[in-house]
Amino acid sequence: MSHIETIKQFIVEEFLPDVTPQQLADDHDLLSDGVIDSLGVLKLIAWVEDRFGLAVDDTDLDPDNFRSAASIDAFVAAAPQRVGS
Repeated sequence: MSHIETIKQFIVEEFLPDVTPQQLADDHDLLSDGVIDSLGVLKLIAWVEDRFGLAVDDTDLDPDNFRSAASIDAFVAAAPQRVGS
């Protein structure tokens, strides 16, 4: 099940207050566009851990996992496969 709308809602509320979730493209590059900086990535990771009950470890800290709403959604979808491995 996709969580992309929840992810986009968080991104808009925290980083893009003048944009609606519908206006944010799923594949919009949040890092190269400067929407999210390094501190923003940390905030995003903490939210993902809390919201989806995940433990993001050092091997997951690839910026590509948090580059867009779609990449975050893919990361969350794949996370249960990593649990216990």
